[in-house]
Amino acid sequence: MTTTPVTLDDIQGAFARIKDRVRRTPLLRTRFIREEPAPNPMMVKLECLQVTGSFKPRGAMNAALQLSAADLKRGIITASGGNHGLGVAYAGWSLGAQAVIYLPSSTPEAKAEKLRAWGAEVVIEGAVYDDANEAALVRAERDGLTYIHAFANPAVIAGQGTMAVEMLKQSPDLDAIVVAIGGGGLISGIATAAKAIKPEIKIIGVEAVGAPTLYESVKADELITLSEITTRAGTLALRRSAQPNFDIIREHVDDIVLVTDEEMRKAAQWLWFEMGVGAELSGAASLAAVQAGKLAGSKVNLTDDALIATIACGSGSDGISLPA
Repeated sequence: MTTTPVTLDDIQGAFARIKDRVRRTPLLRTRFIREEPAPNPMMVKLECLQVTGSFKPRGAMNAALQLSAADLKRGIITASGGNHGLGVAYAGWSLGAQAVIYLPSSTPEAKAEKLRAWGAEVVIEGAVYDDANEAALVRAERDGLTYIHAFANPAVIAGQGTMAVEMLKQSPDLDAIVVAIGGGGLISGIATAAKAIKPEIKIIGVEAVGAPTLYESVKADELITLSEITTRAGTLALRRSAQPNFDIIREHVDDIVLVTDEEMRKAAQWLWFEMGVGAELSGAASLAAVQAGKLAGSKVNLTDDALIATIACGSGSDGISLPA
């Protein structure tokens, strides 16, 4: 069995550490709606209501709270498609540390403006996350800043795993959790926690057809780098994950399915019409997998009455406003 860098104890510790600095977001059944998204009973975790608009402050805050006063004083830095940057900016603002966030040019300007509003320095570098991350690492080394990786840092993974602890407290009868994958930090934390608490639960990852980074890595049984990215879902647009995330996913995730940008758009519009939730494309990815019937064709055999949880993991308007 692969030895992975995060345990349930780490995640429980993170839960206690960040509980007064992040929100306990709702987990709602899809009741009182016009159109059911799937034949199975379904719940939606509204992590888009988290502070800054996504799940990312869970991991960023857990990592930042474990830094020394000297590390914080030097300033903190990261690269992001937008949401992790907002989590780090929030942590910096909360703890009195200057945050520097490198973004790819594909990041919506609204997110850059929001980062500046949290007091962060914003630098645009490269076309996708991987480019921005290379530049951030150079800046961190040059200026002596404390770097917080978006998805491979064990403290970040543990922080993201607190969502699964929360979900299984809210609904212990969950049979499956469907999770969007960008770099793999969220699904790494959720899978580690959920499988430790309830070993029989199923964890299904969702990637964009235009950025199947971990789908292809699992298929190849080794970490691979994509030659190109074609999805418009910027926070899912990574060419390469990292070994810690790959190891956790290979051990604990039951399957990974792919969704198109159009399927994510339809799911985002469903969330807006039925639940009044404004989700970005990636924020609707897990719902899109259920709504488009991707679980039926997966390796996971769920019964007709299995209770499935999806996660609206990021807020935004691009999923609603994109043309058909």
